[in-house]
Amino acid sequence: MWGKCMAAILNQTLTSIVRKTGFAAAFGLCAVLAASPARADRCDDSAKELANNIDKMKVNFKAANTVYLTHPLAKELSVACKGDKYAIELYAKGDRKPTPEFIALVGAMAAIVFTVTKDDTTTGATRCLKRMGILRGDKISMRFRRLNLECQRTKTEASIAITRGKDE
Repeated sequence: MWGKCMAAILNQTLTSIVRKTGFAAAFGLCAVLAASPARADRCDDSAKELANNIDKMKVNFKAANTVYLTHPLAKELSVACKGDKYAIELYAKGDRKPTPEFIALVGAMAAIVFTVTKDDTTTGATRCLKRMGILRGDKISMRFRRLNLECQRTKTEASIAITRGKDE
């Protein structure tokens, strides 16, 4: 009889201790999560930085892991994060024959997004966009300063996608 009574008391004590520690652990976890600052992903940060540093650039909307931007010199602009083969991508679409202002815009955007000098990104974008033509075709893929550049053109527009691989 004494053994059953002792077992019941021990069981109640252990259950009480487990409940208290479980409650304390849950409360501590909530406190830690509430105290940590909310982090925006890299795409949001890059898009806000682009909008703040480039005149007439505006953040349009966000869909999945892509942030769409607007600017008078471009038909379409976007910054995307974490694809299958890349860590971050910058996409710009303009007229079939890109103007120097459009190329400068792409260079400035790439310099901010990829933290490379503006001269290097403008040079890479210029080389990629200027190589499209009769001799080399309408789709050019090249690598410049650890950036992958892919330029395409159709009958009415030209586009450039600048990416950096996951392992770089």
